[in-house]
Amino acid sequence: MTTTNAALKAWVDTMTQLTTPDNVHWCDGSQGEYDTLIKQMVADGTMTELDQDKWSGCYYHRSSPNDVARVEHLTFICSENKDDAGPNNNWEDPAKMKAKMNGLFEGCMQGRTMYVVPYCMGPVGSPYSKVGIEITDSPYVTVNMRIMTRMGQQALDKLGDSTDFVRGLHSTGELDPDRRFICHFPETREIMSFGSGYGGNALLGKKCHALRIASIQARDEGWLAEHMLILGLESPEGETTYVCAAFPSACGKTNLAMLIPPAEYKGWKAWCVGDDIAWLRWGPDGRLWAINPEAGFFGVAPGTSEKTNPMALASLKTNSIFTNTALTEDNQPWWEGLGPPPAKATDWKGNAWTPATETAAAHPNSRFTSPAKNCPVASPEMDAPEGVPISAFIFGGRRARTAPLVFEAFDWNHGVYVGAMAASETTAAATGKVGVVRRDPFAMKPFCGYNFADYFGHWLKMGTQSEKAPKIFHVNWFRTDANGKFAWPGFGQNMRVLEWVLKRCAGEVDAVDTPIGAVPASGGLNLQGSGVDAAQLDDLLDVDSDEWQEELKGQKEFLEQYGDRMPKEMWNQYHALAERLSAVGAR
Repeated sequence: MTTTNAALKAWVDTMTQLTTPDNVHWCDGSQGEYDTLIKQMVADGTMTELDQDKWSGCYYHRSSPNDVARVEHLTFICSENKDDAGPNNNWEDPAKMKAKMNGLFEGCMQGRTMYVVPYCMGPVGSPYSKVGIEITDSPYVTVNMRIMTRMGQQALDKLGDSTDFVRGLHSTGELDPDRRFICHFPETREIMSFGSGYGGNALLGKKCHALRIASIQARDEGWLAEHMLILGLESPEGETTYVCAAFPSACGKTNLAMLIPPAEYKGWKAWCVGDDIAWLRWGPDGRLWAINPEAGFFGVAPGTSEKTNPMALASLKTNSIFTNTALTEDNQPWWEGLGPPPAKATDWKGNAWTPATETAAAHPNSRFTSPAKNCPVASPEMDAPEGVPISAFIFGGRRARTAPLVFEAFDWNHGVYVGAMAASETTAAATGKVGVVRRDPFAMKPFCGYNFADYFGHWLKMGTQSEKAPKIFHVNWFRTDANGKFAWPGFGQNMRVLEWVLKRCAGEVDAVDTPIGAVPASGGLNLQGSGVDAAQLDDLLDVDSDEWQEELKGQKEFLEQYGDRMPKEMWNQYHALAERLSAVGAR
Protein backbone atom coordinates (compact mmCIF):
# COMPACT_ATOMS: atom_id res chain seq x y z
CA MET A 1 0.00 0.00 0.00
CA THR A 2 1.44 3.37 -1.02
CA THR A 3 0.26 6.95 -0.84
CA THR A 4 1.91 10.37 -0.90
CA ASN A 5 -1.20 12.13 0.39
CA ALA A 6 0.08 14.39 3.18
CA ALA A 7 -3.40 15.33 4.46
CA LEU A 8 -4.39 11.67 4.72
CA LYS A 9 -1.19 10.66 6.48
CA ALA A 10 -1.50 13.54 8.96
CA TRP A 11 -5.09 12.62 9.79
CA VAL A 12 -4.22 8.94 10.28
CA ASP A 13 -1.32 9.95 12.55
CA THR A 14 -3.66 12.11 14.63
CA MET A 15 -6.21 9.30 14.95
CA THR A 16 -3.43 6.87 15.87
CA GLN A 17 -2.31 9.17 18.68
CA LEU A 18 -5.91 9.44 19.89
CA THR A 19 -6.78 5.72 19.86
CA THR A 20 -3.28 4.25 20.59
CA PRO A 21 -3.55 0.90 18.76
CA ASP A 22 -0.86 -1.75 19.11
CA ASN A 23 -0.54 -1.98 15.32
CA VAL A 24 -1.58 0.03 12.26
CA HIS A 25 -2.45 -1.80 9.04
CA TRP A 26 -3.08 0.10 5.81
CA CYS A 27 -5.42 -2.05 3.72
CA ASP A 28 -4.48 -2.76 0.12
CA GLY A 29 -7.75 -4.53 -0.74
CA SER A 30 -6.06 -7.66 -2.05
CA GLN A 31 -7.53 -11.16 -1.95
CA GLY A 32 -4.58 -12.28 0.15
CA GLU A 33 -5.30 -9.62 2.76
CA TYR A 34 -8.97 -10.59 2.84
CA ASP A 35 -8.13 -14.29 3.24
CA THR A 36 -5.69 -13.53 6.05
CA LEU A 37 -8.28 -11.53 7.98
CA ILE A 38 -10.91 -14.25 7.51
CA LYS A 39 -8.51 -16.93 8.77
CA GLN A 40 -7.65 -14.73 11.75
CA MET A 41 -11.33 -14.43 12.68
CA VAL A 42 -11.98 -18.14 12.18
CA ALA A 43 -9.04 -18.84 14.50
CA ASP A 44 -10.30 -16.49 17.24
CA GLY A 45 -13.90 -17.73 16.94
CA THR A 46 -15.51 -14.56 15.58
CA MET A 47 -16.07 -16.22 12.20
CA THR A 48 -17.23 -19.73 11.31
CA GLU A 49 -16.41 -21.36 7.99
CA LEU A 50 -19.54 -22.59 6.25
CA ASP A 51 -19.85 -25.80 4.22
CA GLN A 52 -17.53 -24.87 1.35
CA ASP A 53 -19.05 -27.38 -1.05
CA LYS A 54 -22.46 -25.69 -0.80
CA TRP A 55 -21.42 -22.15 0.23
CA SER A 56 -18.07 -21.57 -1.46
CA GLY A 57 -16.06 -18.78 0.13
CA CYS A 58 -18.84 -18.06 2.64
CA TYR A 59 -18.50 -17.39 6.37
CA TYR A 60 -20.72 -16.82 9.37
CA HIS A 61 -20.55 -14.17 12.10
CA ARG A 62 -22.63 -13.71 15.22
CA SER A 63 -22.78 -10.21 16.72
CA SER A 64 -23.50 -9.14 20.28
CA PRO A 65 -27.23 -9.57 21.04
CA ASN A 66 -27.41 -5.85 21.88
CA ASP A 67 -25.91 -4.83 18.54
CA VAL A 68 -28.12 -6.08 15.72
CA ALA A 69 -29.51 -3.04 13.88
CA ARG A 70 -29.21 0.65 13.14
CA VAL A 71 -29.79 2.85 16.19
CA GLU A 72 -31.64 5.88 14.85
CA HIS A 73 -32.10 7.42 18.31
CA LEU A 74 -28.31 7.38 18.76
CA THR A 75 -27.54 8.70 15.27
CA PHE A 76 -26.78 12.41 15.11
CA ILE A 77 -26.29 15.12 12.49
CA CYS A 78 -23.90 17.60 14.15
CA SER A 79 -24.32 20.61 11.89
CA GLU A 80 -23.14 24.03 13.03
CA ASN A 81 -26.74 25.28 12.90
CA LYS A 82 -29.42 23.13 14.53
CA ASP A 83 -32.03 24.15 11.95
CA ASP A 84 -29.81 22.79 9.18
CA ALA A 85 -30.34 19.28 10.62
CA GLY A 86 -34.10 19.77 10.75
CA PRO A 87 -36.88 17.96 12.64
CA ASN A 88 -36.08 14.82 10.65
CA ASN A 89 -32.73 14.36 12.42
CA ASN A 90 -31.29 14.18 15.92
CA TRP A 91 -28.97 17.14 16.40
CA GLU A 92 -26.12 17.86 18.77
CA ASP A 93 -23.67 20.76 18.93
CA PRO A 94 -20.63 19.66 16.88
CA ALA A 95 -18.04 21.00 19.35
CA LYS A 96 -19.71 19.27 22.29
CA MET A 97 -20.21 16.01 20.42
CA LYS A 98 -16.68 16.01 19.01
CA ALA A 99 -15.31 16.40 22.55
CA LYS A 100 -17.58 13.60 23.78
CA MET A 101 -16.56 11.28 20.96
CA ASN A 102 -12.87 12.03 21.38
CA GLY A 103 -13.26 11.06 25.01
CA LEU A 104 -14.71 7.72 23.98
CA PHE A 105 -12.06 7.10 21.34
CA GLU A 106 -9.13 8.04 23.58
CA GLY A 107 -7.00 4.91 24.00
CA CYS A 108 -9.84 2.66 22.80
CA MET A 109 -7.66 0.63 20.42
CA GLN A 110 -5.06 -0.44 22.96
CA GLY A 111 -4.40 -4.14 22.42
CA ARG A 112 -6.00 -3.96 18.97
CA THR A 113 -4.98 -3.37 15.38
CA MET A 114 -6.07 -0.21 13.61
CA TYR A 115 -7.14 -0.86 10.04
CA VAL A 116 -6.93 2.06 7.64
CA VAL A 117 -9.53 1.30 4.97
CA PRO A 118 -9.39 3.47 1.83
CA TYR A 119 -12.54 2.99 -0.25
CA CYS A 120 -14.21 4.38 -3.35
CA MET A 121 -17.96 4.81 -3.53
CA GLY A 122 -18.79 4.21 -7.19
CA PRO A 123 -16.73 2.84 -10.06
CA VAL A 124 -13.09 3.88 -9.61
CA GLY A 125 -12.97 5.40 -13.10
CA SER A 126 -16.13 7.47 -12.66
CA PRO A 127 -15.95 11.24 -12.21
CA TYR A 128 -19.09 10.85 -10.07
CA SER A 129 -17.39 8.63 -7.47
CA LYS A 130 -16.15 9.76 -4.06
CA VAL A 131 -13.30 8.51 -1.88
CA GLY A 132 -13.53 7.89 1.84
CA ILE A 133 -11.19 6.57 4.48
CA GLU A 134 -12.52 4.47 7.35
CA ILE A 135 -10.32 3.84 10.35
CA THR A 136 -11.61 0.86 12.32
CA ASP A 137 -10.45 -1.68 14.88
CA SER A 138 -12.77 -4.36 13.50
CA PRO A 139 -11.49 -6.97 11.05
CA TYR A 140 -15.14 -7.93 10.48
CA VAL A 141 -15.88 -4.39 9.29
CA THR A 142 -12.76 -4.44 7.15
CA VAL A 143 -13.68 -7.58 5.19
CA ASN A 144 -17.26 -6.39 4.75
CA MET A 145 -16.01 -3.06 3.40
CA ARG A 146 -14.03 -5.00 0.80
CA ILE A 147 -17.26 -6.61 -0.40
CA MET A 148 -19.35 -3.44 -0.26
CA THR A 149 -16.91 -0.93 -1.81
CA ARG A 150 -13.96 -0.62 -4.19
CA MET A 151 -11.45 -0.84 -1.37
CA GLY A 152 -7.69 -0.52 -1.02
CA GLN A 153 -4.93 0.73 -3.28
CA GLN A 154 -7.34 1.51 -6.14
CA ALA A 155 -9.11 4.03 -3.90
CA LEU A 156 -5.81 5.64 -2.87
CA ASP A 157 -4.78 5.87 -6.50
CA LYS A 158 -8.03 7.68 -7.32
CA LEU A 159 -7.61 10.05 -4.38
CA GLY A 160 -4.03 10.96 -5.22
CA ASP A 161 -2.97 14.01 -3.18
CA SER A 162 -6.47 15.48 -2.95
CA THR A 163 -7.86 16.56 0.41
CA ASP A 164 -11.41 15.79 -0.79
CA PHE A 165 -12.16 12.61 1.12
CA VAL A 166 -14.67 11.68 3.82
CA ARG A 167 -12.97 10.92 7.13
CA GLY A 168 -14.56 8.10 9.12
CA LEU A 169 -13.40 6.89 12.54
CA HIS A 170 -14.94 3.72 13.98
CA SER A 171 -14.39 1.50 16.98
CA THR A 172 -16.51 -1.29 18.39
CA GLY A 173 -15.48 -0.05 21.84
CA GLU A 174 -16.96 -2.32 24.48
CA LEU A 175 -20.24 -2.79 22.52
CA ASP A 176 -21.94 -1.00 25.41
CA PRO A 177 -25.36 0.39 24.33
CA ASP A 178 -24.88 3.26 26.80
CA ARG A 179 -21.64 4.21 25.03
CA ARG A 180 -22.88 3.93 21.44
CA PHE A 181 -23.11 6.93 19.11
CA ILE A 182 -23.06 7.40 15.34
CA CYS A 183 -22.23 11.01 14.54
CA HIS A 184 -21.96 12.96 11.30
CA PHE A 185 -20.26 16.34 10.95
CA PRO A 186 -21.54 17.80 7.66
CA GLU A 187 -19.32 20.86 7.39
CA THR A 188 -16.09 18.88 7.81
CA ARG A 189 -17.34 15.69 6.05
CA GLU A 190 -16.49 13.56 9.09
CA ILE A 191 -18.11 10.48 10.61
CA MET A 192 -17.45 9.15 14.10
CA SER A 193 -19.04 5.83 15.10
CA PHE A 194 -18.39 4.22 18.48
CA GLY A 195 -19.73 1.18 20.29
CA SER A 196 -21.32 -0.83 17.46
CA GLY A 197 -20.16 -3.46 15.01
CA TYR A 198 -23.46 -3.64 13.09
CA GLY A 199 -23.26 -2.95 9.36
CA GLY A 200 -25.33 0.24 9.10
CA ASN A 201 -23.50 1.73 12.08
CA ALA A 202 -20.03 0.42 11.33
CA LEU A 203 -19.63 0.06 7.55
CA LEU A 204 -19.21 3.81 7.24
CA GLY A 205 -19.19 3.82 3.44
CA LYS A 206 -22.84 2.76 3.35
CA LYS A 207 -25.60 4.82 4.99
CA CYS A 208 -23.24 7.20 6.83
CA HIS A 209 -21.21 8.25 3.79
CA ALA A 210 -23.23 7.26 0.72
CA LEU A 211 -26.45 8.87 2.02
CA ARG A 212 -26.12 11.14 5.07
CA ILE A 213 -22.86 12.86 4.11
CA ALA A 214 -23.34 12.40 0.35
CA SER A 215 -26.80 13.99 0.46
CA ILE A 216 -25.13 17.13 1.80
CA GLN A 217 -22.34 16.95 -0.78
CA ALA A 218 -25.03 16.54 -3.44
CA ARG A 219 -26.92 19.60 -2.21
CA ASP A 220 -23.74 21.68 -2.22
CA GLU A 221 -22.49 20.41 -5.60
CA GLY A 222 -25.76 20.16 -7.52
CA TRP A 223 -26.51 16.43 -7.72
CA LEU A 224 -28.60 13.82 -5.87
CA ALA A 225 -27.68 11.06 -3.40
CA GLU A 226 -30.73 8.87 -2.97
CA HIS A 227 -31.97 5.75 -1.20
CA MET A 228 -33.03 4.22 -4.51
CA LEU A 229 -32.61 1.05 -6.53
CA ILE A 230 -31.51 1.31 -10.16
CA LEU A 231 -33.24 -1.10 -12.55
CA GLY A 232 -32.75 -1.60 -16.28
CA LEU A 233 -35.62 -3.03 -18.35
CA GLU A 234 -34.61 -4.45 -21.73
CA SER A 235 -37.32 -4.87 -24.35
CA PRO A 236 -37.44 -7.78 -26.82
CA GLU A 237 -36.05 -5.30 -29.37
CA GLY A 238 -32.91 -4.87 -27.24
CA GLU A 239 -33.60 -1.35 -25.96
CA THR A 240 -32.91 -0.84 -22.25
CA THR A 241 -34.69 1.82 -20.20
CA TYR A 242 -33.54 2.63 -16.67
CA VAL A 243 -35.63 3.65 -13.68
CA CYS A 244 -34.86 4.53 -10.07
CA ALA A 245 -37.26 3.56 -7.27
CA ALA A 246 -37.50 4.46 -3.59
CA PHE A 247 -39.47 2.48 -1.00
CA PRO A 248 -39.65 2.46 2.80
CA SER A 249 -38.64 -0.79 4.48
CA ALA A 250 -40.79 -3.90 3.93
CA CYS A 251 -42.11 -2.64 0.59
CA GLY A 252 -40.32 -5.01 -1.80
CA LYS A 253 -37.37 -2.85 -2.83
CA THR A 254 -34.85 -5.68 -3.21
CA ASN A 255 -37.41 -7.85 -5.01
CA LEU A 256 -38.02 -5.10 -7.54
CA ALA A 257 -34.28 -4.51 -8.01
CA MET A 258 -33.93 -8.16 -9.05
CA LEU A 259 -37.27 -8.57 -10.77
CA ILE A 260 -37.98 -11.57 -13.00
CA PRO A 261 -40.54 -10.68 -15.70
CA PRO A 262 -43.56 -13.03 -15.86
CA ALA A 263 -43.76 -15.77 -18.48
CA GLU A 264 -46.02 -13.65 -20.71
CA TYR A 265 -43.17 -11.14 -21.16
CA LYS A 266 -41.11 -13.26 -23.52
CA GLY A 267 -37.93 -11.53 -24.63
CA TRP A 268 -37.95 -9.01 -21.78
CA LYS A 269 -34.98 -8.85 -19.39
CA ALA A 270 -34.52 -6.97 -16.12
CA TRP A 271 -31.03 -5.83 -15.09
CA CYS A 272 -29.97 -4.89 -11.56
CA VAL A 273 -27.66 -1.87 -11.54
CA GLY A 274 -28.14 -1.31 -7.80
CA ASP A 275 -30.45 -2.44 -5.02
CA ASP A 276 -30.16 0.36 -2.46
CA ILE A 277 -28.42 3.65 -3.32
CA ALA A 278 -28.21 5.87 -6.40
CA TRP A 279 -26.08 8.93 -7.07
CA LEU A 280 -27.45 11.05 -9.91
CA ARG A 281 -26.06 13.94 -11.96
CA TRP A 282 -27.16 15.80 -15.06
CA GLY A 283 -25.29 14.51 -18.09
CA PRO A 284 -24.14 16.55 -21.11
CA ASP A 285 -27.23 15.28 -22.96
CA GLY A 286 -29.56 16.93 -20.42
CA ARG A 287 -30.64 13.62 -18.86
CA LEU A 288 -30.08 12.46 -15.28
CA TRP A 289 -27.45 9.72 -15.10
CA ALA A 290 -27.13 7.39 -12.11
CA ILE A 291 -24.34 5.30 -10.65
CA ASN A 292 -24.59 2.74 -7.88
CA PRO A 293 -21.93 3.82 -5.36
CA GLU A 294 -21.77 0.35 -3.83
CA ALA A 295 -20.08 -2.85 -4.99
CA GLY A 296 -22.08 -5.28 -2.87
CA PHE A 297 -25.46 -6.15 -1.40
CA PHE A 298 -26.15 -5.80 2.32
CA GLY A 299 -29.47 -7.61 2.43
CA VAL A 300 -31.94 -8.83 5.03
CA ALA A 301 -31.86 -12.62 5.09
CA PRO A 302 -35.28 -13.59 6.57
CA GLY A 303 -37.87 -13.84 3.83
CA THR A 304 -35.26 -14.27 1.10
CA SER A 305 -35.98 -17.52 -0.71
CA GLU A 306 -36.17 -19.27 -4.05
CA LYS A 307 -39.80 -18.19 -4.24
CA THR A 308 -39.56 -14.56 -3.14
CA ASN A 309 -36.23 -13.53 -4.65
CA PRO A 310 -34.28 -16.27 -6.45
CA MET A 311 -31.77 -13.77 -7.85
CA ALA A 312 -30.85 -12.52 -4.38
CA LEU A 313 -30.53 -16.09 -3.12
CA ALA A 314 -28.24 -16.97 -6.02
CA SER A 315 -26.14 -13.88 -5.28
CA LEU A 316 -25.19 -15.00 -1.80
CA LYS A 317 -24.12 -18.58 -2.58
CA THR A 318 -20.44 -17.64 -2.99
CA ASN A 319 -17.96 -15.32 -1.25
CA SER A 320 -20.59 -13.93 1.13
CA ILE A 321 -20.71 -13.20 4.85
CA PHE A 322 -23.79 -14.05 6.92
CA THR A 323 -24.51 -12.28 10.18
CA ASN A 324 -27.00 -13.36 12.87
CA THR A 325 -28.78 -16.03 10.85
CA ALA A 326 -29.12 -19.49 12.34
CA LEU A 327 -26.36 -22.05 11.78
CA THR A 328 -27.22 -25.68 11.04
CA GLU A 329 -25.32 -28.67 12.38
CA ASP A 330 -23.57 -29.12 9.03
CA ASN A 331 -22.48 -25.47 8.94
CA GLN A 332 -25.04 -23.95 6.63
CA PRO A 333 -26.88 -20.67 7.21
CA TRP A 334 -30.63 -20.85 7.72
CA TRP A 335 -33.37 -18.32 8.34
CA GLU A 336 -37.12 -18.17 8.48
CA GLY A 337 -38.53 -18.22 4.96
CA LEU A 338 -35.57 -19.99 3.38
CA GLY A 339 -37.23 -23.39 3.32
CA PRO A 340 -38.00 -26.32 5.64
CA PRO A 341 -36.40 -25.78 9.04
CA PRO A 342 -33.50 -27.98 10.11
CA ALA A 343 -34.13 -30.56 12.79
CA LYS A 344 -31.46 -28.90 14.93
CA ALA A 345 -29.56 -25.65 14.66
CA THR A 346 -27.81 -22.98 16.67
CA ASP A 347 -29.79 -19.75 16.77
CA TRP A 348 -28.44 -16.24 16.26
CA LYS A 349 -27.65 -15.94 19.96
CA GLY A 350 -25.66 -19.18 20.00
CA ASN A 351 -28.36 -21.26 21.70
CA ALA A 352 -29.57 -24.71 20.67
CA TRP A 353 -32.68 -24.45 18.50
CA THR A 354 -35.28 -26.84 17.07
CA PRO A 355 -38.55 -26.18 15.21
CA ALA A 356 -40.31 -26.52 18.58
CA THR A 357 -38.37 -23.57 20.02
CA GLU A 358 -40.66 -20.61 20.59
CA THR A 359 -38.17 -17.96 19.48
CA ALA A 360 -36.95 -17.34 15.92
CA ALA A 361 -33.78 -19.07 14.80
CA ALA A 362 -32.48 -16.06 12.85
CA HIS A 363 -32.70 -12.48 14.00
CA PRO A 364 -35.36 -10.60 11.96
CA ASN A 365 -32.63 -8.20 10.83
CA SER A 366 -30.00 -10.86 10.12
CA ARG A 367 -27.96 -10.03 7.05
CA PHE A 368 -25.88 -11.21 4.15
CA THR A 369 -23.07 -9.24 2.53
CA SER A 370 -22.47 -10.36 -1.06
CA PRO A 371 -20.56 -9.07 -4.09
CA ALA A 372 -23.03 -7.39 -6.45
CA LYS A 373 -21.42 -9.11 -9.44
CA ASN A 374 -22.61 -12.44 -8.01
CA CYS A 375 -26.15 -11.52 -9.05
CA PRO A 376 -27.25 -13.46 -12.15
CA VAL A 377 -29.02 -10.31 -13.41
CA ALA A 378 -26.23 -7.87 -12.56
CA SER A 379 -26.31 -5.19 -15.23
CA PRO A 380 -23.43 -5.04 -17.72
CA GLU A 381 -23.50 -1.30 -16.95
CA MET A 382 -22.95 -1.72 -13.20
CA ASP A 383 -19.38 -0.40 -13.51
CA ALA A 384 -20.03 2.09 -16.32
CA PRO A 385 -18.17 5.26 -15.27
CA GLU A 386 -20.83 7.54 -16.73
CA GLY A 387 -23.66 5.54 -15.14
CA VAL A 388 -27.01 4.92 -16.81
CA PRO A 389 -29.66 7.43 -18.01
CA ILE A 390 -32.80 7.53 -15.85
CA SER A 391 -36.21 7.84 -17.53
CA ALA A 392 -38.43 7.60 -14.44
CA PHE A 393 -38.48 7.91 -10.68
CA ILE A 394 -40.88 5.59 -8.84
CA PHE A 395 -41.94 6.13 -5.25
CA GLY A 396 -43.95 3.66 -3.22
CA GLY A 397 -45.38 2.74 0.13
CA ARG A 398 -47.55 0.17 1.84
CA ARG A 399 -51.13 1.47 1.88
CA ALA A 400 -54.19 -0.73 2.36
CA ARG A 401 -56.56 1.45 0.32
CA THR A 402 -55.64 5.12 -0.09
CA ALA A 403 -53.00 4.96 -2.81
CA PRO A 404 -53.91 3.31 -6.13
CA LEU A 405 -51.76 0.66 -7.79
CA VAL A 406 -49.96 3.29 -9.87
CA PHE A 407 -50.28 6.94 -10.80
CA GLU A 408 -48.12 9.46 -12.61
CA ALA A 409 -47.35 12.93 -11.26
CA PHE A 410 -48.58 15.82 -13.39
CA ASP A 411 -45.11 17.40 -13.61
CA TRP A 412 -41.75 17.54 -11.81
CA ASN A 413 -42.86 19.78 -8.93
CA HIS A 414 -45.93 17.65 -8.33
CA GLY A 415 -43.67 14.59 -8.41
CA VAL A 416 -41.43 16.08 -5.74
CA TYR A 417 -44.54 16.57 -3.60
CA VAL A 418 -45.60 12.96 -4.25
CA GLY A 419 -42.15 11.72 -3.18
CA ALA A 420 -42.23 13.94 -0.10
CA MET A 421 -45.55 12.46 1.00
CA ALA A 422 -44.55 8.81 0.53
CA ALA A 423 -45.81 6.79 3.47
CA SER A 424 -46.59 3.33 4.76
CA GLU A 425 -49.19 2.03 7.18
CA THR A 426 -48.11 -0.04 10.14
CA THR A 427 -49.14 -3.67 10.50
CA ALA A 428 -50.16 -5.42 13.70
CA ALA A 429 -46.95 -7.42 13.66
CA ALA A 430 -44.93 -4.22 13.78
CA THR A 431 -46.67 -2.13 16.41
CA GLY A 432 -49.87 -3.69 17.68
CA LYS A 433 -51.73 -0.91 15.86
CA VAL A 434 -52.97 -1.25 12.31
CA GLY A 435 -53.12 1.52 9.76
CA VAL A 436 -50.99 4.16 11.48
CA VAL A 437 -49.51 6.27 8.67
CA ARG A 438 -45.75 6.80 8.88
CA ARG A 439 -44.33 9.27 6.42
CA ASP A 440 -40.97 8.41 4.92
CA PRO A 441 -40.23 11.12 2.33
CA PHE A 442 -38.29 9.72 -0.62
CA ALA A 443 -37.62 6.71 1.69
CA MET A 444 -34.92 8.98 3.15
CA LYS A 445 -36.22 9.64 6.67
CA PRO A 446 -33.38 7.79 8.44
CA PHE A 447 -30.76 8.84 5.89
CA CYS A 448 -31.15 12.46 4.81
CA GLY A 449 -28.22 14.39 6.28
CA TYR A 450 -29.98 17.73 6.46
CA ASN A 451 -33.33 19.51 6.89
CA PHE A 452 -36.05 17.88 4.78
CA ALA A 453 -37.45 21.32 3.87
CA ASP A 454 -34.10 22.18 2.27
CA TYR A 455 -33.93 18.72 0.70
CA PHE A 456 -37.29 19.22 -1.00
CA GLY A 457 -36.07 22.63 -2.14
CA HIS A 458 -32.99 21.00 -3.67
CA TRP A 459 -35.16 18.54 -5.58
CA LEU A 460 -37.35 21.38 -6.83
CA LYS A 461 -34.26 23.26 -8.00
CA MET A 462 -32.88 20.19 -9.76
CA GLY A 463 -36.04 20.06 -11.88
CA THR A 464 -35.40 23.53 -13.29
CA GLN A 465 -32.06 22.54 -14.78
CA SER A 466 -33.21 20.44 -17.73
CA GLU A 467 -36.23 19.88 -19.91
CA LYS A 468 -35.39 16.17 -19.98
CA ALA A 469 -36.08 15.46 -16.31
CA PRO A 470 -37.42 11.95 -15.61
CA LYS A 471 -41.14 11.44 -15.17
CA ILE A 472 -42.25 10.66 -11.62
CA PHE A 473 -44.64 7.88 -10.55
CA HIS A 474 -46.06 6.37 -7.37
CA VAL A 475 -46.93 2.69 -6.89
CA ASN A 476 -48.67 0.67 -4.19
CA TRP A 477 -48.23 -3.10 -4.47
CA PHE A 478 -50.08 -3.62 -1.17
CA ARG A 479 -53.62 -2.42 -1.87
CA THR A 480 -56.22 -4.75 -0.35
CA ASP A 481 -59.66 -5.85 -1.50
CA ALA A 482 -62.95 -5.92 0.43
CA ASN A 483 -61.76 -9.06 2.26
CA GLY A 484 -58.49 -7.52 3.35
CA LYS A 485 -56.46 -9.64 0.92
CA PHE A 486 -53.76 -8.20 -1.33
CA ALA A 487 -55.48 -7.33 -4.60
CA TRP A 488 -52.33 -7.26 -6.72
CA PRO A 489 -50.11 -10.37 -7.11
CA GLY A 490 -46.85 -8.40 -6.83
CA PHE A 491 -43.32 -9.80 -7.30
CA GLY A 492 -42.63 -10.45 -11.01
CA GLN A 493 -46.13 -9.31 -11.93
CA ASN A 494 -45.01 -5.79 -11.08
CA MET A 495 -43.44 -5.83 -14.53
CA ARG A 496 -46.91 -5.04 -15.88
CA VAL A 497 -46.92 -1.73 -14.02
CA LEU A 498 -43.33 -1.01 -15.05
CA GLU A 499 -44.25 -1.61 -18.69
CA TRP A 500 -46.95 1.05 -18.38
CA VAL A 501 -44.38 3.41 -16.81
CA LEU A 502 -42.02 2.84 -19.75
CA LYS A 503 -44.80 3.41 -22.25
CA ARG A 504 -45.76 6.65 -20.51
CA CYS A 505 -42.14 7.79 -20.70
CA ALA A 506 -42.17 7.02 -24.43
CA GLY A 507 -45.58 8.67 -24.97
CA GLU A 508 -47.09 5.41 -26.21
CA VAL A 509 -50.09 4.97 -23.90
CA ASP A 510 -52.89 7.12 -22.52
CA ALA A 511 -53.72 7.97 -18.92
CA VAL A 512 -56.73 9.34 -17.09
CA ASP A 513 -56.34 12.33 -14.80
CA THR A 514 -57.53 12.03 -11.20
CA PRO A 515 -57.14 14.60 -8.41
CA ILE A 516 -53.91 12.92 -7.26
CA GLY A 517 -52.30 12.14 -10.64
CA ALA A 518 -52.81 10.21 -13.87
CA VAL A 519 -53.77 6.51 -13.74
CA PRO A 520 -53.76 4.00 -16.61
CA ALA A 521 -56.58 4.37 -19.12
CA SER A 522 -58.77 1.37 -19.87
CA GLY A 523 -56.66 -1.36 -21.48
CA GLY A 524 -53.44 0.44 -20.58
CA LEU A 525 -52.16 -2.35 -18.35
CA ASN A 526 -51.46 -5.78 -19.79
CA LEU A 527 -53.41 -8.18 -17.52
CA GLN A 528 -53.01 -11.35 -19.62
CA GLY A 529 -52.01 -14.19 -17.30
CA SER A 530 -51.96 -11.96 -14.20
CA GLY A 531 -55.07 -13.39 -12.54
CA VAL A 532 -56.44 -9.85 -12.23
CA ASP A 533 -59.55 -8.96 -14.23
CA ALA A 534 -60.75 -5.54 -15.45
CA ALA A 535 -63.12 -5.04 -12.51
CA GLN A 536 -60.39 -5.80 -10.01
CA LEU A 537 -58.08 -3.39 -11.81
CA ASP A 538 -60.72 -0.67 -11.62
CA ASP A 539 -60.78 -1.13 -7.86
CA LEU A 540 -56.97 -1.12 -7.72
CA LEU A 541 -56.91 2.22 -9.53
CA ASP A 542 -59.81 3.85 -7.71
CA VAL A 543 -59.14 7.18 -6.00
CA ASP A 544 -61.56 7.74 -3.10
CA SER A 545 -61.89 11.47 -2.42
CA ASP A 546 -63.06 10.90 1.17
CA GLU A 547 -59.97 8.83 1.97
CA TRP A 548 -57.80 11.48 0.37
CA GLN A 549 -59.41 14.21 2.45
CA GLU A 550 -58.13 12.30 5.48
CA GLU A 551 -54.76 11.91 3.80
CA LEU A 552 -54.64 15.68 3.28
CA LYS A 553 -54.85 16.24 7.04
CA GLY A 554 -51.75 14.13 7.60
CA GLN A 555 -49.90 15.86 4.78
CA LYS A 556 -50.69 19.27 6.27
CA GLU A 557 -49.42 18.17 9.69
CA PHE A 558 -46.19 16.98 8.12
CA LEU A 559 -45.56 20.20 6.21
CA GLU A 560 -46.27 22.33 9.28
CA GLN A 561 -43.43 20.65 11.21
CA TYR A 562 -40.93 22.55 9.08
CA GLY A 563 -42.32 26.04 9.58
CA ASP A 564 -41.20 28.86 7.31
CA ARG A 565 -38.33 26.75 6.01
CA MET A 566 -40.72 24.62 3.92
CA PRO A 567 -40.57 25.80 0.28
CA LYS A 568 -43.64 27.75 -0.79
CA GLU A 569 -44.00 25.46 -3.80
CA MET A 570 -44.67 22.51 -1.50
CA TRP A 571 -47.59 24.40 0.04
CA ASN A 572 -48.74 25.35 -3.45
CA GLN A 573 -48.84 21.66 -4.32
CA TYR A 574 -50.78 20.91 -1.14
CA HIS A 575 -53.39 23.56 -1.87
CA ALA A 576 -53.69 22.48 -5.51
CA LEU A 577 -54.35 18.90 -4.39
CA ALA A 578 -56.93 20.11 -1.89
CA GLU A 579 -58.71 22.11 -4.61
CA ARG A 580 -58.75 19.17 -7.01
CA LEU A 581 -60.21 16.90 -4.34
CA SER A 582 -62.83 19.50 -3.37
CA ALA A 583 -63.85 19.88 -7.00
CA VAL A 584 -64.49 16.14 -7.26
CA GLY A 585 -66.38 16.07 -3.97
CA ALA A 586 -68.63 18.92 -5.05
CA ARG A 587 -69.85 17.12 -8.16
